[in-house]
Amino acid sequence: MSNIFKKMAEMQKQMASVQEMVGRITATSEAGGGMIKVTATGSQRIVKVELDPDIVDPEDIEMLQDLIIAGVNKALEEAGEAAQNELRDQAGNFLPKNMDLSKFGL
Repeated sequence: MSNIFKKMAEMQKQMASVQEMVGRITATSEAGGGMIKVTATGSQRIVKVELDPDIVDPEDIEMLQDLIIAGVNKALEEAGEAAQNELRDQAGNFLPKNMDLSKFGL
């Protein structure tokens, strides 16, 4: 029984390490032909938004808003995919080989 608890504690440490690693993953995406760049982390946080000054047109704020939304969504999607890949790789280190993780979103 104590062996099971040791294994569980080890898995918890590994999962904490993986979560930390996922938080360090970043993805930067562009919208509007590179006029907007958005960086997101694997933990789905936006950490940077860069705007080309030429895109700021006071007469067309709606276009700027649409491009920001597109850039944010793309960055979150790419960061999420990178995080999923890292989780899948890390899960393989402590789960039985050939275990189907698709039911868990991995």
